[in-house]
Amino acid sequence: MGVVSIKELLEAGVHFGHQTNRWNPKMKKFLFGERNGIYIIDLQQTLTRMEQTYAFVRDTVAAGESVLFVGTKRQAAEILEEEAKRANMFFVNQRWLGGMLTNFQTIRRSIDKMKKMEATLLNPSEHGLKKKEILLMQKDIVKLQKYLSGIKNMRSLPGAVFILDTRIEKIAVQEATRLDIPVIAILDSNCDPDHITYPIPGNDDAIRSIKLITSKIADACIEGMHLKTQREEAEFQTAPAGGEKKSAMRLEGVPAS
Repeated sequence: MGVVSIKELLEAGVHFGHQTNRWNPKMKKFLFGERNGIYIIDLQQTLTRMEQTYAFVRDTVAAGESVLFVGTKRQAAEILEEEAKRANMFFVNQRWLGGMLTNFQTIRRSIDKMKKMEATLLNPSEHGLKKKEILLMQKDIVKLQKYLSGIKNMRSLPGAVFILDTRIEKIAVQEATRLDIPVIAILDSNCDPDHITYPIPGNDDAIRSIKLITSKIADACIEGMHLKTQREEAEFQTAPAGGEKKSAMRLEGVPAS
């Protein structure tokens, strides 16, 4: 069974592009034609690209890398967060802060600051904080959480970035490209396919389309995680018995209490 079917894509409205007066000529190769003044996306290409992208994401996660989900437009934010969390991956769904990738160490310092303040507020009296200081710290935490909570535990750069709307998230695309991080993106008829490593031609505005494609990326992450776990378990099972003997020898040398 394939990753997705033409029927699913049709039902989700993935094939509907923008009006013909709002398009990017570079997307011509991904278009089937136009109907009633609207571009129709070639779903056969969407299907093929989805298969390729799914395999790439699965293998990336299986190799121990992470995928960063990025989508800050209103109708996509909740879906993106839900699917990223389901896949146990990282996400940005509020505002892309410049340098999130290219200046990652500075972003990490902001995250560490947020974590430190959160820990402090667990027992403010122990730190001698006054009511005003507590309120100011709470305000700072809320602001940081809004933009950084989705990458709070991301200790290193991701193995790939999945983007819902490249026109809105152009800075994220630029940063990933500069660092040679593969970019996966839904590309509507008005998008620029340049610098997109894994393009998925499709409607990036309709909620059902966003949900379908994002859920498939999440599924690929989950499958990749299962493969990683299976590989690690197999490696553990086939580990040389000598390791166990060395452990036993060390234990024999421990004085009895």
